[in-house]
Amino acid sequence: MKAFGDKLPLVSIITLNYDQASVTVSFLESSKKLIYPHYEILVCDMGSQVNPSTVFDPGAYPNTRLLLSSKNLGFAGGNNWGMRQSKGDFIFIVNNDTELTPTIIDDLIAPFFDNPAIGVVCPKIKYFEDPEIIQYAGFRPMNRLTGRTSSIGDQQMDNGQYDKSGITYGAHGCAMMVKKEIIEKTGMFPEKFFLYYEEWDWSARIQKAGFLIWYQSKAIIYHKESKTVGKENNMKAYYHTRNRILYMRRNSDPFHLAIFMFFFIFFSLPKAVFSYLKNHQFSQLKWFLKGIGYNLIHSSKSAQ
Repeated sequence: MKAFGDKLPLVSIITLNYDQASVTVSFLESSKKLIYPHYEILVCDMGSQVNPSTVFDPGAYPNTRLLLSSKNLGFAGGNNWGMRQSKGDFIFIVNNDTELTPTIIDDLIAPFFDNPAIGVVCPKIKYFEDPEIIQYAGFRPMNRLTGRTSSIGDQQMDNGQYDKSGITYGAHGCAMMVKKEIIEKTGMFPEKFFLYYEEWDWSARIQKAGFLIWYQSKAIIYHKESKTVGKENNMKAYYHTRNRILYMRRNSDPFHLAIFMFFFIFFSLPKAVFSYLKNHQFSQLKWFLKGIGYNLIHSSKSAQ
């Protein structure tokens, strides 16, 4: 780490809390095992109904601050809010429903000093409840026809088949370390997205700026997300639809955007409407259509 001389770079760990104080406590407990000594933790509360300080004392955890927002800023806005108040040379954005492994900071920060073109590093993500099963070992390219992608290795037993680190196509919002230079040159998460696809939009901007996104197989984190996709809800139906279209509007040339819109209108839309009606998910159908409607009346452009 010669770029910082004899001083270890400061790593700011940013995690959001929204009515999940007990989950955040487990995350903070795992941070006590970190080997890397020079870090700060910013727990950014997004307007929880119960002040998390009544559940845990941030002073009981090393280098930890609790920041209280008066409202829920969403994943994008909440992490941006935390980044603005961070002091680190590197920012580790990580879900509160994860548990850290002792060497994760050391493992994530190492590639930055091996290759100055690397702007973001993501760990191998495994399921907490089934720790031998992979959730993420890098992303495949975004499909310009469907506006969707998939995680490499998801649902697979970890037999070492993804133990080779390398360039990947997108950062995972669950756990990603970013060097401060990236933020200064490309901005932060696009707050226009609020929830879903924001890391893909930021990843696209980072790559356009000439930086690499790196999958670090040696770094491991455990995620408490279920292996099976949860039930559809109004928020997911709305933001997934809205932001899938918004992402493609912001990151496609006119030719590929036209192809995507043709596919969406004549394949994705009828299929989704039929599925919602068949399953009597009338509320989700309404919010799915609202997600489409958003893109008919709002610009795709913004500062972020």
